[in-house]
Amino acid sequence: MLDSHALVLNRSWVPISTTTVRRAVLLMARDVAGAVHPETYEVANWAAWVLRGSFQAGRLRGIGFDFPVPEVIVLRQYGGFPEIQVSFTRRNVHRRDGYRCMYCGKRPHPDLLTIDHVIPRSRGGAHGWGNCVTACLDCNARKADRNLWDARMNLLVPPSPPDWPGGMDPDLLSARPTWQRFLPERWRRAAVSS
Repeated sequence: MLDSHALVLNRSWVPISTTTVRRAVLLMARDVAGAVHPETYEVANWAAWVLRGSFQAGRLRGIGFDFPVPEVIVLRQYGGFPEIQVSFTRRNVHRRDGYRCMYCGKRPHPDLLTIDHVIPRSRGGAHGWGNCVTACLDCNARKADRNLWDARMNLLVPPSPPDWPGGMDPDLLSARPTWQRFLPERWRRAAVSS
């Protein structure tokens, strides 16, 4: 539950990122953010949110505490408009590539997918969006430490940074119906079409 996500709005109520519920709770406890009721848009500070039981469906329970999970928080300070880039992580590379091997097109279990450097690092290839693709174990072993020409392999789609709205994973945005009313129309369309 603590590793699930909450939508973060800046003071102007513009979505700027997502964060873990763990971090959202910390921001609220430090009075940096308040929890937003997704239907009434009421903002609850930490005390009101914990004491009143507030309005979210999920609950965090433990020894000495029981309070609702924040799904949307709004920052008390401006928070700006950060230049949002998608984090280069193994999970995000797999998501960008649709959990599909970019050489053979197979979709094995995610545990059986690897990250392959199109231009091997030993030959000066970068470790980033433009040089890394998802590969199944067989294709990664077949390509090994060779370039595409030497391995006689082709890519289905050339690697590039994902074009996710606001730098946020469209699957994550579309999976949370309570977030939809806070997202710009073009983000909602992108989340639906992904």
